[in-house]
Amino acid sequence: MKHLSALGIPATALVLILGSPHSARAQAGAATGADVTLIAPGGIQAAVQQLIPGFERKTGKKVKATFGSGLGTKKQIANGEVFDVPILQPPYPEVLASGNVVAASAKPLATVAVGVAVRKGAPKPDISSPAAVKKALLAAKSVSYPNSAGGAAAGVSFEETLKKLGIWDQMQATLKRAQGGAAAMKMAASGEAEIGITFLSEMNEPGLDIVGPLPKEISTPTSLVGFISAHAKNPAVAKLLLDYLASPEAAPAYKAQMMQPAR
Repeated sequence: MKHLSALGIPATALVLILGSPHSARAQAGAATGADVTLIAPGGIQAAVQQLIPGFERKTGKKVKATFGSGLGTKKQIANGEVFDVPILQPPYPEVLASGNVVAASAKPLATVAVGVAVRKGAPKPDISSPAAVKKALLAAKSVSYPNSAGGAAAGVSFEETLKKLGIWDQMQATLKRAQGGAAAMKMAASGEAEIGITFLSEMNEPGLDIVGPLPKEISTPTSLVGFISAHAKNPAVAKLLLDYLASPEAAPAYKAQMMQPAR
């Protein structure tokens, strides 16, 4: 009990967190305040938005969710902005060092791969191997992807892929950097870009055909990990939300967004 208090969870909330026999609604109702806040990167946005109504029905608590870039989310939490449940993409040493999350509360939620999309009806490039991806990218007249300078994790990952393939310099003339994955997909759907690149979970734009994920040899799927904030106003409710997002009940929502549930 003392050990968990040292991690930043008030002792008064530990009974609620660690073993109350009451229902989720009773546990949530025992904590003060009406809402629980969450911050997450855009790669998990669609799945979380799909899951929030079920949590609200189950607990009677409203979730206020904020979504941004992967890097931006890390900076907000490391800088001390308070959200009850932060969802982060590793690595996040600066967040752990800040003391603003309860490190022991970390729960893997899902992983998501960077993938390829084209305008509906357009020929689908072969992306079955690193060599095929390299050939397809070099042959494309234009490739849209989320701008890494804005903190987009999918953009950072794709740039690493280009460097692994040895074509970073060759691709500069054809790359179209967008403000986020959704914007990159709009460019592909409209034909402004021949190929669109972002997380598979962000490929929701009408008018797209999804080709598939990039090979793992050149593009490691990104993990999404949830935490309880060390400053959570309602640690018990925050834990309920985090547990819900990591539960088998949440798995279909992740799969529907082409993500791989952590369990």
